[in-house]
Amino acid sequence: MTIERHDVIAIGCGPFNLGLAALASTISDLDLVVLEARGELRWHPGMMVDGATLQVNFLADLVSLVDPTHPLSFLNCLRDTDRLYPFYVRERFHPTRREYESYLRWAAARLPSVRFSHRVEQVRWHAGSGLFLVDVLRGDGAWVRMAARDLVVGIGTAPFVPPALAGLPPDRCLHTADYLHRKSDVDRVDRVTVVGSGQSGAEVVLDLLRDAAHGGPTVSWLTRTASFAPLDYSKLVLEMTTPDYVRYFHSLPAPVRDGLVAEQWRHYKGISTQTLDDIHDALYQRDLEGRCTGVEFRCGVEVLTAAADTNDRISMTCRHRDTGRTFVHVTDTVIAATGYRPREPAFLAGMTPAPRRDEQGRFVVRLDHSAELADGVTGRIFVPNADLHSHGVAAPDLGVGAFRNATILNAVTGREVYPLPKRTAYTSFGAPGDLS
Repeated sequence: MTIERHDVIAIGCGPFNLGLAALASTISDLDLVVLEARGELRWHPGMMVDGATLQVNFLADLVSLVDPTHPLSFLNCLRDTDRLYPFYVRERFHPTRREYESYLRWAAARLPSVRFSHRVEQVRWHAGSGLFLVDVLRGDGAWVRMAARDLVVGIGTAPFVPPALAGLPPDRCLHTADYLHRKSDVDRVDRVTVVGSGQSGAEVVLDLLRDAAHGGPTVSWLTRTASFAPLDYSKLVLEMTTPDYVRYFHSLPAPVRDGLVAEQWRHYKGISTQTLDDIHDALYQRDLEGRCTGVEFRCGVEVLTAAADTNDRISMTCRHRDTGRTFVHVTDTVIAATGYRPREPAFLAGMTPAPRRDEQGRFVVRLDHSAELADGVTGRIFVPNADLHSHGVAAPDLGVGAFRNATILNAVTGREVYPLPKRTAYTSFGAPGDLS
């Protein structure tokens, strides 16, 4: 089999690896290819609810926070599609989710390095050549073997359904990731319960409340958190999504990092204030019309068990966390707004020697986003979608994507192809005298 050689192979084409390809496209002596199993770029299609916006502004595109003059910036996309003035007049600089996906597709169409319908089946280290060998199944059924000295694994995260809900009949339980795909199923029942209170859960609740104005199901919303908490979007808190904080966070011991991630959930799992306002407005309007009967919002509630009962409904045993009281909640369909977990790449499962892992089975990730590999492996595997535990709450934020990709490109080229900002926050995160 002929081996196709590249400098870098990036696996998965979400916003982070697409941004990597965009920044790499201006480096003349770097051969980088992005492989995506799907036939086209789709970004959270099951949550493309009308009017939903990003929680970051347009500068958090693929390239601008590293190179604002790059031809694949969001502003250049607006100019190319003759939408620059409408966006300017709109004066709402957080793009809609649909608009952002359109931008990603526009950028992907201009990057020959991005190859769709290329599924990576196996990766192995070849010590003799000092290269990773990557076996790829194309959409036309042909097999291709590629080789590269460095890999970037950006396959995204997977929807997570907690054990308490995992045993429910598939036709009665869905994750928010599939919400629009299963909307017709949801509309047919009398009562829907949303479990979880992040942005996705809030957007589903709002959509259901608006549907109910036209005869949709009654809505319940349950969450473990003490309140339906807003995203902490204050300016000094936002400095915790900057490279300065990433460097500081990475320098901390692992137990301290884990504790901080647990404490800082409002920085990346909270709900936008606008969405919360819209939900309250929808409830207020229903109240004026005398239609709030049956709507139920409960915070501080943990779902212990859930199962289909003899009446073909879902009975959920819940515990009120403040009082310890348990109660039964009955519904027809459950929508799990319970977040995502890093995907474990199947193609890395049999690789020897295997990447090093911490006590919890997670990759040990260096500051440059490369995983620690066994002695003797001279290539690198960068893991931009599996570094929340090592790089903090900024890891899933689109605003750090360009900086992270520039860091990776500087590492693989061995030079500063993209100058990185030296000071990105007014806050000093470490103790006096610390470099951070």
